[in-house]
Amino acid sequence: MSGTALEWFKSSYSGSEGGQCLEVARTPAALHIRDSKTPTTPHLTVTPPAWTAFLTVTRPGA
Repeated sequence: MSGTALEWFKSSYSGSEGGQCLEVARTPAALHIRDSKTPTTPHLTVTPPAWTAFLTVTRPGA
């Protein structure tokens, strides 16, 4: 990310007990997704249209 730190956040559904959570950071051109248990390992980067498509096909009843 060319020197700019990402601002990571977890879903409000994650709670404060740790466990198996994903964290997301948004930029204008991409969404960055990482495992909260291993924040220093590489993360997944997707475009907003790809993320929207993923959410569309994974929603219950889709």
